[in-house]
Amino acid sequence: MTAPPSSSRSALQQQVTLLELVDRVLSKGVVLTGDVTLSVAGVDLVYLGLRLLLTSVSTLERLDTESS
Repeated sequence: MTAPPSSSRSALQQQVTLLELVDRVLSKGVVLTGDVTLSVAGVDLVYLGLRLLLTSVSTLERLDTESS
């Protein structure tokens, strides 16, 4: 069985360089969320809700003007 030609590969199978990945992330933006709970002996002491926005300033300004 032979591998399909590179032109018929799905987008998930294509190789992406680190520079291309950073460019895509900064041009579209990414939001990462997470929760951290610190507990001792089954008692929750500290809860942290985290949200991180990663984008370029120009993308953020563009999205801000589109929403208003």
